[in-house]
Amino acid sequence: MRQKAGTMHFDLLLHDCRLPDGTLADLGCRDGRVVAVGDLAGQPAERTLRCEGRVVTPGLVESHIHLDKALLSDRTPSAEGTLQEAIRITGGAKRRFTVEDIRVRARTVLDMAVRHGTTAMRSHVEVDPIVELRGLEALLPLKAEYAPALDLQLCAFAQEGVFRMPGTEQLLGEALRRGADLIGGCPYTDADGHAQIDVIFRLARDFGADADFHVDFFDEPEHLHLRYIIEQTTRWGWQGRVAVGHCTELGALPPTDLAPIAAGLKEAGIGVITLPATDLYLMGRKDTHRIRRGLAPVKRLRDAGVNVVAATNNVRNAFTPVGNANLLLMGFLLTVGAHMGTDRERREVLDMLTVDPARLLRLPACGPAPGLQADLVVWDATRLDDLVAGQAAPWVVVKRGRVTVEHERTAREPWRLASAN
Repeated sequence: MRQKAGTMHFDLLLHDCRLPDGTLADLGCRDGRVVAVGDLAGQPAERTLRCEGRVVTPGLVESHIHLDKALLSDRTPSAEGTLQEAIRITGGAKRRFTVEDIRVRARTVLDMAVRHGTTAMRSHVEVDPIVELRGLEALLPLKAEYAPALDLQLCAFAQEGVFRMPGTEQLLGEALRRGADLIGGCPYTDADGHAQIDVIFRLARDFGADADFHVDFFDEPEHLHLRYIIEQTTRWGWQGRVAVGHCTELGALPPTDLAPIAAGLKEAGIGVITLPATDLYLMGRKDTHRIRRGLAPVKRLRDAGVNVVAATNNVRNAFTPVGNANLLLMGFLLTVGAHMGTDRERREVLDMLTVDPARLLRLPACGPAPGLQADLVVWDATRLDDLVAGQAAPWVVVKRGRVTVEHERTAREPWRLASAN
């Protein structure tokens, strides 16, 4: 039974929300936080919304996306559909990027993400002698522009390698000086993967920044740079400050070989980001039968205590020809692709889009509970399972206790009237 709260004045009052545990309650928000949960009928508020049993969750958290190379499909038509081709033709397209071009495409994706209920995001920004710092110059102003609706982290990222592309290390340092939030590496594209990892950790230490790697993105365990990243995370004392994306090579390991790597990831506090749209699309390309799904072993890693989350990666380019920045779609793909279909697993999938990536990005805890930051989505659904399984749409999005997005939907069905006559 809901308890009656004392008189309070709220910035926002949400009546009759369905909480993630299935109970109905009112939520009172003030000064950017949820300050009361219970029976708040009659309490004064600057704004009151009647949710009529709609589900409320924490805001969606996009932990890995590339705003700077989104929406390039018309410029980078793919003939092979391979990772190598995607890197090659996108690298060619970068030579023609301008600050305004990057910003226009990024703003389009940010708008899509915010409208789909994303309240926090980490975007990689490529930094190298090809594009120089144009990506960072384009995206830094968007952090302030979108701050009322979304927290945006920018990761200075060495897609082309550090040693294969001389001058990149200096540009990465300059990007951190100019306002990038963290540093990102891609050891499998470099002449010496371990040496690149050393450079990334050195920059992370020098600037006090977190690190985020694209790593082991192949069908077979040919690199397993993760082992070295685990070692260096511990060596530099960077536990809890490192993320790794893709990690599809782990899916080719037998359980006995995977177990020590999973234990090392947990011990080092390294978060794993699976990117189902891209990984399902690019992996298993050479398989002629028993074609692999090409995902990191999500369930085994999570069972080992590793924080595994799901994210979008790319939106309509050679790496991923589809997408609309809707994280629930990644949850749908993960449910199918990683065999996460039980009741418990479906709830885990939602956590992998909300609370778990917030922890990975080291963001304040958010959600419909007292004391938490009021980053919320009220969904146009009355059952939690309708979110991922049914691809429910947001009804209202809230950032720090203020409504940022309201959706209105109307459907007319003239065929019903025609059949009645």
